[in-house]
Amino acid sequence: MQDAGFVRQAFAGIASRYVLANHVLSLGIDCLWRRTTARRIAELNPQRVLDLATGSGDLAQAIQSACPQARVLGADFSVPMMREAQARNFNQLVAADGMALPFQDGVFDVLTVAFGLRNMASWPRALQEMSRVLRPGGRLFVLDFSIPCVPGIRQLYLFYLKQIMPRIAGWITGKRDAYVYLCGSIERFPSGRDMEKLITENGFSHASSRQLTFGIASLYEAVK
Repeated sequence: MQDAGFVRQAFAGIASRYVLANHVLSLGIDCLWRRTTARRIAELNPQRVLDLATGSGDLAQAIQSACPQARVLGADFSVPMMREAQARNFNQLVAADGMALPFQDGVFDVLTVAFGLRNMASWPRALQEMSRVLRPGGRLFVLDFSIPCVPGIRQLYLFYLKQIMPRIAGWITGKRDAYVYLCGSIERFPSGRDMEKLITENGFSHASSRQLTFGIASLYEAVK
């Protein structure tokens, strides 16, 4: 179980510098990961898309650009983060907790969550709620950090994750403690086959994963 209160407070504290910190820490590669996700979603020609834990709206905007015919809605439990999305001219937003989404069953064709599932209070419960609001045959996309498996790259990345990233992020945002938590959550979060198993045990089938940038991030896709 994650500490929802701490997560909410942490994101409120870093909201105004969150996008800058992401771009600096990933050397801008996070933009490529979102575009890759949006292009895959465009292949499905969805009409209704929910971007959960939308934060500053980066993925929602990428999806909307790739799928102009779709209605893309962003949802987050952090109002300060959604204000950042509004400042970036994305306004299709609703305040919502991933543990209890305020939507009827089966209303979305696609649901995405980028760098957000690992911060939710219960991963299984969140996935079950995502499954509930997707129509039968709807698609789930989970984009998140993962730990590379290749020796050498793995050790280098873990050193960066534990020793370098919190310091840089703390300098940018003034909230080093928030990034100590966030960086630690990456190592604890399941990836690869473990994540596929978690997804298929909680309302989905045919889960697959795609490693991005040597396995620093992974994109998971599953069918309700």
